[in-house]
Amino acid sequence: METRKAQQRQADQWREPHSKWPKTIPRAKGFDSTLALLNEGYRFLPRRFEALDSPIFRTRLMLKNVICMKGPEAARFIYEDPRLTRVGALPSTVLWLLQDEGSVQQMDASAHRHRKAMFIRMLVDDTTSMDRMAAIFRRRFLDRIPSWTWRKEVSLASEMEIVLFQTALDWTQTPIDPDSVGDDAALMADMVSRAGHFGPRTFTTLLRRSHLEKRLRRVFSDIRSGRIALMPGSPMAVIANHRDKHGHLLSPEVATVELINLLRPIVAVARFIVFAALYLHQHPDWRERLREKDSERLTDFVEEVRRISPFFPFVGARAQSAFEWNGYSLAKGQWLLLDLYGSCHDPLRFERPGQFEPERRLRHEPCDYSFIPQGAGAYATGHRCPGEQATVRLMMEAVDILCRSIDYEVPIQTLTVSLRHIPAGPRDGFRINQIRWRDSD
Repeated sequence: METRKAQQRQADQWREPHSKWPKTIPRAKGFDSTLALLNEGYRFLPRRFEALDSPIFRTRLMLKNVICMKGPEAARFIYEDPRLTRVGALPSTVLWLLQDEGSVQQMDASAHRHRKAMFIRMLVDDTTSMDRMAAIFRRRFLDRIPSWTWRKEVSLASEMEIVLFQTALDWTQTPIDPDSVGDDAALMADMVSRAGHFGPRTFTTLLRRSHLEKRLRRVFSDIRSGRIALMPGSPMAVIANHRDKHGHLLSPEVATVELINLLRPIVAVARFIVFAALYLHQHPDWRERLREKDSERLTDFVEEVRRISPFFPFVGARAQSAFEWNGYSLAKGQWLLLDLYGSCHDPLRFERPGQFEPERRLRHEPCDYSFIPQGAGAYATGHRCPGEQATVRLMMEAVDILCRSIDYEVPIQTLTVSLRHIPAGPRDGFRINQIRWRDSD
């Protein structure tokens, strides 16, 4: 009953007011909250929503005015309202690490939909392509295990980054020197891990990215000149041959950016896989349950991992013009943040949100604006991540192998996950040892 009352109270706060005057947005304490965000990490937004008893508040980050939001209404607004743009919604270093200029995420309206359709064809519509990605990942993972069996111990995080990068290269048909795979896999992982930080290591990662981009631009030039032949329909061929809404081929620079926007997120799935392994360790009863092949139960487990695990804490947008939304007045250029982590841990939407309970049987549907670990809304018309289905598929394959193909031990290590660190993960990367093949049942 109390939860329903709280949900109704929050819904009432989003409704249009009867007064002709705009509603006042509560302001967080302090002149600027940048240091507080760096210190509190994922808890920064939820703590202020709770303290102000409001699903919306105003503060400053990096001396810039920002309005922070949470909840289904806010998710629908941020992901689907055409009056918003992603341009200018990220700090420059984060943009260069995760998206870069000219990428699909930095486009709006028809140009965004046209470019995004390319990704949707590869990652959503082409189920055969997704089957191929899953099969490649499974083969690469299983091929890696023999070397684990004679090693003293392995870091699952590092190993998954290599396996996933090899999967991404095979699936996209990206020709990269095998000798550079380890370094390039680490670079892809560093692009994600450095996104929440500033300093010399971040700029070193940006420099390494620029070197990789130079190599990939040469690859696209060789493809178009006929020096490199690709399998028709492969992601590399799709990007190389994609034409914008005006009929022009993507420049080698933009094609390279979009290729990296396929490679990097696939490697980033390693973080979810490590969290899955952590929850298998913490809930050994689920490890036993998943040893029986059951795709529904496996999906339940994986989706709960996505809900509860701290990945990216929030997503940004900017108002392209001045307008009023739900009774709140927004200025042109207003910076907005949607709390992804807090929304997936909202006690008004999920009972016992801090508890790992795969029995919730979560499924992300286009009409669901509460379960938003990788965004909200429809793939085709909004900014929801089109790689979400691939993430779930790869996680399911990994969990299946960890439960049904191998046995291993988890040595003493620090498995705590600091919510101050963005993006978060087990401190020691989840090390395993005594790895051996499971006896066939």
